[in-house]
Amino acid sequence: MSLLLAPMEGLLDFVLRDALTRIGGVDRCVSEFIRVTNTLLPARVFYRVVPELRNGGLTLSGVPVRPQLLGSDPACMGDNAARVASLSPNGVDLNFGCPAKVVNRHGGGAALLDEPDLLLRIMSAVRRSVPTEQATTAKMRLGVNDDSRAVECAQALAEGGATELVVHARTRADAYRPPAYWSRIADIRSAVQIPVVANGEIWTVEDAARCRTESGCQSLMLGRGIVSNPALAHAIRGETDGLPWGSLLAHLATFWALVCQTQQRRQKAGRLKQWLNFLRRTYPEAQDAYMLVRTIHDPQAMDEWMRRAGWLESLPHKTGLGKPI
Repeated sequence: MSLLLAPMEGLLDFVLRDALTRIGGVDRCVSEFIRVTNTLLPARVFYRVVPELRNGGLTLSGVPVRPQLLGSDPACMGDNAARVASLSPNGVDLNFGCPAKVVNRHGGGAALLDEPDLLLRIMSAVRRSVPTEQATTAKMRLGVNDDSRAVECAQALAEGGATELVVHARTRADAYRPPAYWSRIADIRSAVQIPVVANGEIWTVEDAARCRTESGCQSLMLGRGIVSNPALAHAIRGETDGLPWGSLLAHLATFWALVCQTQQRRQKAGRLKQWLNFLRRTYPEAQDAYMLVRTIHDPQAMDEWMRRAGWLESLPHKTGLGKPI
């Protein structure tokens, strides 16, 4: 069994990856996507999105982070995969699952699931460009408007050299609306000879168990569920019933310190409120805190509120990743 931390644009960046992997239970992370168009990106772009590359491709708690590329031109994707592979991650991931309209309009993400032949060419170009000792993985949805070509797409990616496939069990049209159709992942598993990881709508231990039963997958990728319940990976493993709010406060303090160190001023307060908004699903204390800070926009005022609340009494963790802004 492996438990992976999902790539989530605008949410699960290196700051939140740092916090969640400190709490633990996660075996590997995938970065938010790096958009590839018609140019070879400089190394600084990869370092900006995945600063863990400066730490051997690991979070500060030692969890591998796999950079994810998004694009539709096979040659350009291959060139950029070679460049990011030269920065020594443990592999390169490809995005065929993003449902965002702005991405899909430009032929990226889930929009490519109507073109299995193109998936094959992209995956093949990336596999040829990446050293054999590094993994080439992919994440896909079940399709664009329906799931009729899900198996065909998965087979194309496997044939192209994918070493592992994560399947988000919804179509682009489904967006993030429940349910997730985990049983369709079982159909994909039976059609390919590579490891398949199930993803989508896993909020609880019970969800994880049902997903495993219906998909046949032992390995899972966790997204919004683990953001809402940071101890979810440990709970799925049967190692804990949860993380007490008092213990989570130290991680919130470290998260805030790294936000203040690395994010632009206008983003800082919003980042804390964004995580608190997810945490309200699990913690009544997060609900209370969110209601008290939701009108705070100035980071200094947020810092003062956290100090008054006793959240910043100690910062037990090192905060070293990311370039200060």
